[in-house]
Order: sequence, then C-alpha cells, then structure tokens
Amino acid sequence: MKLAIEELAQKLTLWTNEMVSQAEGKGVVVGMSGGVDSSVVAVLCKRAFPEATLGLTMPCHSSKLDREHAELVATKFHIPVKVVVLDGVFDILIGALAGDGYDATTRRLAENNIKPRLRMVTLYYFANCLNYLVVGASNRSELSVGYFTKYGDGGSDIMPLGNLVKKEVLDLARYLDIPREIIDKPPSAGLWEGQTDEAEIGLTYSELDRYLITGEADKEIKEQVDLMMSKSKHKCCPPPFPKF
Repeated sequence: MKLAIEELAQKLTLWTNEMVSQAEGKGVVVGMSGGVDSSVVAVLCKRAFPEATLGLTMPCHSSKLDREHAELVATKFHIPVKVVVLDGVFDILIGALAGDGYDATTRRLAENNIKPRLRMVTLYYFANCLNYLVVGASNRSELSVGYFTKYGDGGSDIMPLGNLVKKEVLDLARYLDIPREIIDKPPSAGLWEGQTDEAEIGLTYSELDRYLITGEADKEIKEQVDLMMSKSKHKCCPPPFPKF
C-alpha cells in the first residue's frame, strides 16, 4: 500500500536524518541541477537538516536556465549554495585525453559523462571537509534501467528517491511546492544542448513507470526494458571479485 504524499515526505525526511546520523555525519551536501529530482532532494535535505544542508551548483558548459532554476529553489527554500564552475577543468581534461580517432557519437557520450563525474568529485570534496554525506537524486525509474553515470550522478552515499518512480517524484514535487516551471520542463541530464531523458532512454517515463509498477507493457517495451536492466546490472552493484 502506497503512503499518502504527506506521510511519504515525512518518512523520507526522517529516513535521511537517520541515515546520516548512523554514519555519524553532521549534515548533507546535494548537487542542485535545476531539475525536478535534485530540487525535491534538496528540499527534503533542508527539512532533515535545517542548519546543515549545503547545495552545490556545478555548471559545466551547462544551460543558463538550469542554473537559474537551481537558484530559484535555493532562494525559495533558504538553502545555502556554493557555485563551482567546472568549465575550465572539463576543457583541460578533454584536451589531455586527445580522443581523436574514436567514433564521434561514442566520443560525445564518453566526454559528456565526464561532467557528472567531475560533479561527484566536487560533492565529495565538500562532504569530506564538512563531515557531511552526499545525497543523490536518482529515482527508481532511472536506476532500474541504468540511466545514470557510474561514479557520476550514481556516486552518492544515500538516495532518498531510489524507490520512487518518476511519477511519484513529480507528485512529491507538487506537494513540496517546487516551482511549476521546474516540474513542467522536459527532464534532462543536461549533458548537451537539447538532450532529454526520454529521448536517450527511448521510452517515456509513463511507459517505463507502468512496467516497473505493474509488470505490464507492450512486448517491445518489455524486451527493451529487460535488456536495459540486464546490461546495466553492473552499475548498481559493487564490483564483483572472485571467491577464491
């Protein structure tokens, strides 16, 4: 039986506080991308740790609108924010890698996956300095099919939304009074201009959510999701090692 939205918000807030306390952490650090998932997580973190929540915006050749949306949430919910611009670090690393000779499409994805990995490094720098835990914003829909960057946005200490499909995150966002323009914009990891989650996944979130919740979908969707789950299983588990 699903929890009422108010009870869900309260339980997630309490759970976040308990997880950090068990680790003897003093607070939480969360990346604020301007998207709905990170906005929901940031507000839950602020509820769990009113005086010990740090938001980070980490533009890396990012959309100006996304940064404005992150600032909008930070201002509305009184979340302290540090801005760490990663453009130059990214450019230097790309120059050092010298990826000429690789397929252009493959190289673009590999290069853009560096962005969330740089953000992960930045989040853990501040977490280590403050004895905070890093709170991730991935949801069940994304985790199930591996739609995240390993050791990037998948690199965190706790994930409060990890058992919620996208629709449930949107319901929670409306309850928490996340600004409407953030809820309504097409979900995007912001890896490149015009990139959207649903185009990259190859499914709508409603199609994916329905299959995850009910097990029902058209044959083609079932096959696609099952294949994505199988191929990405390694992303959700610790690296395997031999038992001998």
